[in-house]
Amino acid sequence: MKLFKSYLTMFITLFATEIIFRLAMNMNIIGWSILRVFISISIISLIFALLTARLRRIPTKIIIFVVSLIASIYALAQAGFENYIGVFMSLGTSSQAGAVKDYIKDYIESFRWYYWLILVPLVLQTIYLVVIEPKLYKKNNNETKLRNYNIITRRAFFRSQLMGLASLIILIGILYFTLVSNTMQNSIQIQSNSSLFLNPSMPNIAVDQFGVTTYGLLDVKSTIHPVEDELIEYEYNNNSPKEETDYTRTIDDTKWLQVAAKETNRQYKSLNSYYLSREITEKNEYTGMFEGKNLIVIMMESVNNIALNEEYYPNISKLYKNGWSWDNAYSPRNSCSTGNNEMSGMTSLYTINNSCTANIYKNNVYPESIFNLFNNAGYDTTSYHDYTEHYYRRKTIHTNMGSGHYYGVEELGIPYSLEYREWPSDVDLMNKFLEIIEEKDKFMSWITTVSSHQPYTSNSELGDLYLDDYVKLGYSKPLARYMSKVKVLDESIGVLIDGLKEQGKLDDTIIVLYGDHYPYGLADRTLNEYFDYDVSVNNETDRTPFVIYNSKIEPTKHEDYTSYINILPTLANLFNLDYDPRLYAGEDLLSNTYSQRTYFANASWQDSKAFYNATTGKISYVNPEDTYSLEEIQDINKKIDEKIKMSNLAIRTNYFKHLFDSIKANEVKETTTEVDKETKGSS
Repeated sequence: MKLFKSYLTMFITLFATEIIFRLAMNMNIIGWSILRVFISISIISLIFALLTARLRRIPTKIIIFVVSLIASIYALAQAGFENYIGVFMSLGTSSQAGAVKDYIKDYIESFRWYYWLILVPLVLQTIYLVVIEPKLYKKNNNETKLRNYNIITRRAFFRSQLMGLASLIILIGILYFTLVSNTMQNSIQIQSNSSLFLNPSMPNIAVDQFGVTTYGLLDVKSTIHPVEDELIEYEYNNNSPKEETDYTRTIDDTKWLQVAAKETNRQYKSLNSYYLSREITEKNEYTGMFEGKNLIVIMMESVNNIALNEEYYPNISKLYKNGWSWDNAYSPRNSCSTGNNEMSGMTSLYTINNSCTANIYKNNVYPESIFNLFNNAGYDTTSYHDYTEHYYRRKTIHTNMGSGHYYGVEELGIPYSLEYREWPSDVDLMNKFLEIIEEKDKFMSWITTVSSHQPYTSNSELGDLYLDDYVKLGYSKPLARYMSKVKVLDESIGVLIDGLKEQGKLDDTIIVLYGDHYPYGLADRTLNEYFDYDVSVNNETDRTPFVIYNSKIEPTKHEDYTSYINILPTLANLFNLDYDPRLYAGEDLLSNTYSQRTYFANASWQDSKAFYNATTGKISYVNPEDTYSLEEIQDINKKIDEKIKMSNLAIRTNYFKHLFDSIKANEVKETTTEVDKETKGSS
């Protein structure tokens, strides 16, 4: 009886928490996934009931309450994190704990009111344990039961233990069946439930399929004892062109194939076969259009499409209006979005969803990065950021990416504060940048701004600079502070344009603008004050500006769906750099074979026809009469799954350094062998 009561008390609380959590997160509450949640919670509750069976009543109640408390707070935190960041958090993102502490007020204030309902089952359990259960115990604990306690209890205890263990084994068997049974799978889910159970590398799908409590336990398990995804050997693709044209891109794979043939490491073998199996994107009418020109890539902190208001932000709008702009550009959120999305822009690789990849793998080397491509073309490469190393180790990261010199806020001599809400001015950043490049003839520079960073709910110098101007227009103070900070960024873009013009470099310089992520700290309801559409629908929160500008190009609006993952290969083709398009997860936006699709960090995707929600495994169409077949959806999901997995594996194993080093070593060995042969022949 005690075991059953303990099980039931915990199960009802945890399962009710899961149901409210799913309703709050707009997840399915009918389907096979809810069965898995039911079974998982039953297993967890039964395990704790069995473990506490020999304990006295009070310690058992304390354990039940503590476990329920942890699970409830964890569920609430995950709901807020997904709403705030766009993905569920993992232990792999623990390196950003300091940053979370800094913006905890904004994080909590971004909660939707109904998230707090997640705590209702815990409150009801507390009332039961503190008020109701003691009365029931006192009523049932009569003298007759006390006299017969020693006779009855021992038998009942062993009987209940055996029944509990038998039930546990049966439940585990049923759970396993739900993981492997084809009838209990979503046919368009991007990863199988069995692989997700072993390695919850896609937290959003894992939470939907197993529940937030079980995901938390799986996350701990995979952190302590990681399980690698199954390695696949791909067939090499014969990239010999069937017919030579002016656009044929020829790459000699001889040296790579020699290295691949000798490779013994299973992970490297799989990566070699994957990248060698990919198609080589052909050249096109845009190839070399910017050859020999300078390049400035600016990753704008927390900038969304509010920055495209011509009245409020004339400089950013001018570049957007007079350059090549993409109306359907997105900057998908993920864990540690600023550092990770900067890394994706520099490497065209998908970062690891549940980790702060940029910091964890800061010592990786990427010979194929944007810096190294321009280094190989004889450019002077530099990178800049007007803040410290507090959040991201850019001095190490950028140097290993190939940046010839990284300039942080201290070296630039820009005034800054360690107080979280006060950020340096991007106007100062652009002025310092112009001083550095004044004497450079052929340069490639990467600039990461900071002025428009949160918080927006508290006073700050830049947030209050133009606050009154936007409050007068009817915007709430948090949104007005954000708009004030974007105004400072816009002024810095104006300083850059004027400075390049004065130096006579504007016509020969390409400027690329993209946002790293939406303005964290602003709730969807706050952003909706500005936009005439609901930003919470279909990841519209992540819609951000993307523009390629030069004073001499013909202004063009592009409708293609895209993200920062495509920046590098697009620029590599435009500048006619020596690059292999197979090494990048992104594509050349101007290629005739571009897929015209945006992929989000949780493996959702969107194009002109549909939005696929990877979390729920559902697809919605713009036109119900224009749809994808099941096979087409599965093919799209398979390709994005491969891109993400292989990008992640390449990062984890520092693959590209290994590949380029192996090819070099093989070249040296062959050269040495040839010299030895010549020496022997001459003697």
